[in-house]
Amino acid sequence: MNLWMVASGGCIGFLVGMTGVGAGSLTTPMLIFAFGLPPAVAVGTDLLFACLTKATAAWRHQRLANIDWRILQWLACGSLPGAVAVLAALYIFKPETEVLARAIRTMLAYSLVVSAGANILYPWLAGRHVQSASGLMRSNPRKPATIALGALLGSLVALTSVGAGAIGAVILMLLYPSLVARRLIGTDIVHAIPLTFLAGMGHLGMGSIDFRVLGLLLLGSVPGIALGSRMTSIVPDWLLRLALAIVLLIAGIVLLRR
Repeated sequence: MNLWMVASGGCIGFLVGMTGVGAGSLTTPMLIFAFGLPPAVAVGTDLLFACLTKATAAWRHQRLANIDWRILQWLACGSLPGAVAVLAALYIFKPETEVLARAIRTMLAYSLVVSAGANILYPWLAGRHVQSASGLMRSNPRKPATIALGALLGSLVALTSVGAGAIGAVILMLLYPSLVARRLIGTDIVHAIPLTFLAGMGHLGMGSIDFRVLGLLLLGSVPGIALGSRMTSIVPDWLLRLALAIVLLIAGIVLLRR
């Protein structure tokens, strides 16, 4: 079982290294169905796992100036309070375990379906030839919409652990179509770090973290990310994203039928 978990972490890390998404979308259903973790524990463990895996790529994007800090601040102004609100509700109202598990499965299923669509849309939107994002923000600022969608994203991530990467990227693409692809990816990855960390700490406070599982996943994911990032120039991005979208869609359908 331990070797399978390390190998699973390596596969997910490989996908994250190549695409920037997939940590939350794939890990939570895997922990629930393949390894039998309770849904709440799977979500909490996955949040910290996603935070640490995203952090390994953040420094490189910072060095390459791939982060739009202004957009990131607006997004975080919505997502972080949104995550806190969901965590506070879970802590205060203490929903029944079975009810919470059912709610998490339902939210996770729909999140996976949306993530699948997000991965299919990504190459089409990111490949558009447009001007710089700074000019767009001066002529057509989208601060209120960015904060509002950020709040929705933060709530979703805190409850299901899914969306910080794939859905977050689509939100940025829809709001800022002039944002060049490399800055979109860098901004999305860095934004996911504090969001998943905050949500993960909230689940830690409620005892929803399995550190043994987290350690085994990281043991495989760290070399997986390093290998995946080196393979980006070999495997066509559209092919990998299509395969990932199919996996996400299948996982969502399986959850909806349970």
